[in-house]
Amino acid sequence: MLGTLVGSVIGGALAVAATPVVLSTMGFTGAGIAAGSIAAKMMSAAAVANGGGVAAGSLVAILQSVGVLGLSTSTNAILGAAGAAAVVLL
Repeated sequence: MLGTLVGSVIGGALAVAATPVVLSTMGFTGAGIAAGSIAAKMMSAAAVANGGGVAAGSLVAILQSVGVLGLSTSTNAILGAAGAAAVVLL
């Protein structure tokens, strides 16, 4: 029981800590989408599919918003819970 609790805490913390790092690595940065990155490729594909622009509320728009502003408290709570649950299910 204690091992599951400790694993859940670690899994939750890792999920919250890793998300901004992963998004930044993909190219969703505070300064905008990094040239030549995965994010730039996603933005290009979204723009082509949308007739030249990236739609508000699209995945690319949401991820860039997170890259600039960070995650809200409620989103961190959801990520933490998901990370904790993933550890329990393993």
